[in-house]
Amino acid sequence: MSRKYFGTDGVRGLVGEPPITPDFVLRLGYAAGKVLVRRAGMRGSGLARGERPTVLIGKDTRISGYMLEASLEAGLSAAGADVMLTGPLPTPAVAYLTRALRLQAGVVISASHNPFADNGIKFFSAGGAKLPDEVELEIEAGLSHPMQCNESAKLGKARRIDDAAGRYIEFCKSTFPSNRDLRGLKIVVDCAHGAGYYVAPRVLHELGADVEAIGVSPDGVNINDDVGATRPTALQQAVVRYGAELGIALDGDGDRLMMVDAAGTLYDGDQLLYIIAKDRARSARVPGVAGTLMTNLSLENALGKLGIPFARAKVGDRYVLEMLQEKGWQLGGENSGHIICLDKHTTGDGIISALQVLSALRRHKTTLAAYSRELVLYPQVLINVRVRRGYDWQKQANVLKAKQSAEKSLGKNGRVLLRASGTEPVLRVMVEGKDDRKVRGLANTLAAAVDAAR
Repeated sequence: MSRKYFGTDGVRGLVGEPPITPDFVLRLGYAAGKVLVRRAGMRGSGLARGERPTVLIGKDTRISGYMLEASLEAGLSAAGADVMLTGPLPTPAVAYLTRALRLQAGVVISASHNPFADNGIKFFSAGGAKLPDEVELEIEAGLSHPMQCNESAKLGKARRIDDAAGRYIEFCKSTFPSNRDLRGLKIVVDCAHGAGYYVAPRVLHELGADVEAIGVSPDGVNINDDVGATRPTALQQAVVRYGAELGIALDGDGDRLMMVDAAGTLYDGDQLLYIIAKDRARSARVPGVAGTLMTNLSLENALGKLGIPFARAKVGDRYVLEMLQEKGWQLGGENSGHIICLDKHTTGDGIISALQVLSALRRHKTTLAAYSRELVLYPQVLINVRVRRGYDWQKQANVLKAKQSAEKSLGKNGRVLLRASGTEPVLRVMVEGKDDRKVRGLANTLAAAVDAAR
């Protein structure tokens, strides 16, 4: 069965347009509730006979979250599932609490780094990981059936968790070595006016840091607006302005991370992943690190010098996670700032990833620049070329010729990647190599070949 609504990261879109409408989210909650109630009666569900499944609902700070939360809660309740509400919390916090509270599922209402006008619904399993494909397909199938609200005695109940934030703060702190602290370190944290606005500054403060917080005044419409991991200029300026040693930027739902040093220099996901892997390799064997097709070639080379195997997954933290699970590895990530440390959490977590970097820097009494000096990122140029729907670049002789020519010119000192977007009629042309001028020239030539054959 093909997917109609679920993408690689749940259901997402513009609020007010299908599928992100109150009526659809009501039906989605009902369909999910029916699946969970049905599975609750199966052997091995962990529930006693007649016990209702419980679903945790968290959200980011978008104004539409109130409306969608109410719809989702109503749908789940109508199906006979109980609901627990956390209010605004990072996506990884919902994953953690679902697992810690032994619940049957978790739901996050968020569109991550997208503008406030977008929103989405993402499900987690009882173990704090993505729902299995068969469960998502079962929910999709249920959407085609009419709603039939349970009788009153069999409706689900709802309640709020007053200590959700505190539980997550303590969990984050537990991933930082107990014999280490952040005293004497001034850190600026940018929470993108998003889901981490309350918890992130407190985690750092309780570990001893002197914290300056920006992007912590959400008003429902300013999430990711010129702040956060996708707009790091505000953090770079703030670190210099406050005279801080470090800066930490999260995105709207708290699962991405970028960092800044005292000079205002930005460090992306590839560089931060390298620091974590290098630190771990000093005390134990690192069996491997997973990246994506977009991971900078310099990271692969630098890890190789440390004797750490590297493998590339498709773009998307979901695929990085799948590769880690298949290979039995613990570390992976994307240059966009999704970093996964499976020995610390079941999913990518911006706060926990930052703590792993900070732990490495404190252990070795060093800085971001010094500890990542062996990793010099290669220039990487990405050009998006609009193409007709159904366009297949592999059937275009001129494009194939241009790609082969670029690869021959780069040799072992670069890469060429052509990748179709999964959400729009765009072909992404990426060229990477040591020589910036050559990379830009080859990227423009290849993009022109694509454009001429589109």
